[in-house]
Amino acid sequence: MAATGTEKQGSKAYYVTTPIYYVNDAPHLGHAYTTVAGDVLTRWHRQRGEKVWFLTGTDEHGQKIMRTAEANDVTPQAWCDKLVEEAWKPLWEHLNIANDDFIRTTQKRHTDRVQEFVQDLFDKDEIYKGGYEGPYCVGCEEYKLPGDLIEAEDGTKLCPIHKKPVEILKEENYFFKLSEYGPKLLEFYEANPGFIQPESARNEVVNFVKQGLQDLSISRSTFDWGIPIPWDDKHVIYVWVDALLNYATAVGYNENPAKFEETFPANVHLVGKDILRFHAVIWPAMLMAQGLPVPGRVAANGWLMVGGEKMSKSNLTGIKPQDLTSHFGVDAYRWYFLRAIAFGSDGSFSWEDFSARYTSELANDYGNLASRVAAMVGKYFGGELPASTADGDAEKAVHEGLAKAVATADAKIGEELDFQGGILAIFDFVKQVNGYITEQEPWKVAKDESEEGRARLATILYTAAESLRAVAVLLNPIMPETSQALWDSLGAEASLGALAAQPVQSSGTWGQLAPGATVTKGAVLFPRLEEKKD
Repeated sequence: MAATGTEKQGSKAYYVTTPIYYVNDAPHLGHAYTTVAGDVLTRWHRQRGEKVWFLTGTDEHGQKIMRTAEANDVTPQAWCDKLVEEAWKPLWEHLNIANDDFIRTTQKRHTDRVQEFVQDLFDKDEIYKGGYEGPYCVGCEEYKLPGDLIEAEDGTKLCPIHKKPVEILKEENYFFKLSEYGPKLLEFYEANPGFIQPESARNEVVNFVKQGLQDLSISRSTFDWGIPIPWDDKHVIYVWVDALLNYATAVGYNENPAKFEETFPANVHLVGKDILRFHAVIWPAMLMAQGLPVPGRVAANGWLMVGGEKMSKSNLTGIKPQDLTSHFGVDAYRWYFLRAIAFGSDGSFSWEDFSARYTSELANDYGNLASRVAAMVGKYFGGELPASTADGDAEKAVHEGLAKAVATADAKIGEELDFQGGILAIFDFVKQVNGYITEQEPWKVAKDESEEGRARLATILYTAAESLRAVAVLLNPIMPETSQALWDSLGAEASLGALAAQPVQSSGTWGQLAPGATVTKGAVLFPRLEEKKD
């Protein structure tokens, strides 16, 4: 497997971020989709032996948060504290999200640095005072261009994302000279064609910038829930400028130079496509203005759809992840959305599709394979893993199949962010091992009690068990709990290290399971689903 090996201490970390999420309500499947993708990506790179930093968090300023808090008769800070501690953090823990940091934009480590960043831009004459009037969507916290709006039957202008009327706002603002960065951004996109993914998203952004950029309003003066402009406290910093800077403030900007140097910029920003322009246009322009390095990649995932609509609380289609994990389990949940939907494309969720894929691929193909192999080692060898001494062409084909699966999965998941393609490559190998057992018929070979027959049976079962060891390593970033359970059942020796620390490239090295290890048939990895009860 292509891998970088263990990074030298002090070298740049592989830095991945999710968006920081608005805390106007509890998280739904769409939030979890992006966060699980980031977790799988960073777990994969950790298993390569790389230094990794995975950041997520919450966006807690802005008019939308203020209005939500007022509607619930609490202060904005109290509302944010409640949602973060009772909804967001517990969900990430429930879903086995192994983030290295959780940033809140109300934390002093963030607010102080944001003021310093904006003050520095002001001192560099990158910010000026002006006024603005235009259609504003509170849900997006964004001024909309007239051409972006859709029209209701009664002629009311609506936000195309939230399907709610925009407000016409007129206020005094400070502006960032975004218009001056159009040519620089286009030059950067041309030199770095992989900066924006997928290709359709890149084309959208390039065309948008080619039309000419307007200067960006970076302050609001009609409400006060935000970070004050340091030189004019009648204004608060525009929530998107505040939010984007979390990617810098969380890793030591203007506070911990060593941490900042070894982490920033992000290798990958994972974002929803509805916030792509902020990350692919405004964010790199702000960094260019400050003389800071631009991120390696902005990867926009598609929308999860229910009934043809983007999943969201405002559309009444927000589904809690716990509604699914309570039935299918956390590991299956983590697997399903990355397996069923090509990352970067929109995808429709249905309970029926989840049930069908769970039964076919997890329970039948993968879980049943693990149970069969453990049962046969128990039945024919008393639970002691036999040595492989009679390898032939059939075993060579399995070895080659594993090497292909490892190389494909590493390229797809680790580099291309094609989670679906990587998972399919791993499960193609699972199918190959199932086919190998069917063709070799160990239950028939077991009837031959000669020395040659016993050697052949031992080889078949060792090959199957060693294949499962490799699959456990490959699937660990996606399904860590079941991978650990399978690892334990195979009796892998302590010298191989805990599965969480097992370098993923080792799955391409055949023969790591030690003959004589105790193989046990533990609990079924993916139990059969009961009919969903209403």
